[in-house]
Parts: sequence; structure tokens; C-alpha cells
Amino acid sequence: MPRALPRLPRPLLAALSLSLTLGIAQADTTPLFSADGYRTTLYRSPTPQQVEGGQVIDTATLQALLGHTPRPVLIDVYRRQWLQGRFIEDEPHANIPGSRWLANTGDGELSPAWHDYFVRNLQQATAGRTEQPLVFYCRSDCWLSWNAVKRAKALGYKNLYWYRDGLDAWQQANLPLQPAQPEPFP
Repeated sequence: MPRALPRLPRPLLAALSLSLTLGIAQADTTPLFSADGYRTTLYRSPTPQQVEGGQVIDTATLQALLGHTPRPVLIDVYRRQWLQGRFIEDEPHANIPGSRWLANTGDGELSPAWHDYFVRNLQQATAGRTEQPLVFYCRSDCWLSWNAVKRAKALGYKNLYWYRDGLDAWQQANLPLQPAQPEPFP
């Protein structure tokens, strides 16, 4: 037979209820997007079917693109903790072979140093050619790659692709992965 829960004094019950209500109200007022339109919170949640400035692709389309000339540059923007001037490997990460891992560049708000890291690495990856096809990805239901496509568009890149379901879809198709390390920062 289940045990009865203890009865809480009314003042304590009222205080708990008020705390919960204020917490929910506060969470509801946190903006999801910056003034520039980048997603700034709840990065792992359902994503839209499109992204301004880029074409959404699936696994079959990505495989076909990888056979084209010029071959697209693959950019993984999965997050990696940055602490005391270095990336902290809390768990191994793998990505699509040939990818560049620009960790943390899909965040909604970037400091000048992280923005420069993004800009510098895109310039290196494309040899400064804004027509070079770029494919951004993360995981499924991940806004980081959506943000990265928008950010690349704002930098003038023209052939942008969003592999919306990202690494999860690649793995589900039993396609090869490679162990990954973020590009050095700064």
C-alpha cells in the first residue's frame, strides 16, 4: 500500500507555488532570438523546415553534393566546452569525414573573438571564395547549424546548405564517421 505524502504547512505550500509560478513566468519571458534573428537559447529543440539564405538538404542530397566539383566544405558546429583557454573534451566527438569542426560558432551570440574564429576559418576553408559551397550541420533538432548558415550568409557566402538532421541522420544511414577535434582557437 502506498504511503501518504506528508502535509505541508500552508505558508510553505504557498511559497513553493509562488516560486514555481515565477520560474515559469520568467522562463516564458526569455527571448528565443536575438535582435539579429539568431536563436539564442534552447538550441536542442525542433527546428524549422527552412533557413533564410540556405538550402535544406537530406542525406542523399549531401552524398550527391560530395561528388560535385567543387566539392562542398563540410562545417560541423557542434558545441564543445571552452574553459580556461582550451577546449574540454567531456566526451569523444565524431563527424562526417572531411569536415572542419568550428565548435561553438553556431551560438546565437558570439563574442568578437569567436566571431573572428568563424570568419577566419571560413576564409581558410574557402580560400576566400564566397561562391564555394558550404554545408553546415550539427545534430537533428539543433539550432546551431541554422544560426551558422545565417551567419555565413551575413558574411556574403552564396552557396549555403543546411544539413538539417545532421550527424544523427548520417549515423542512421550507417555512413562512416571520423574522430574529430575542433579547429584550434583562437
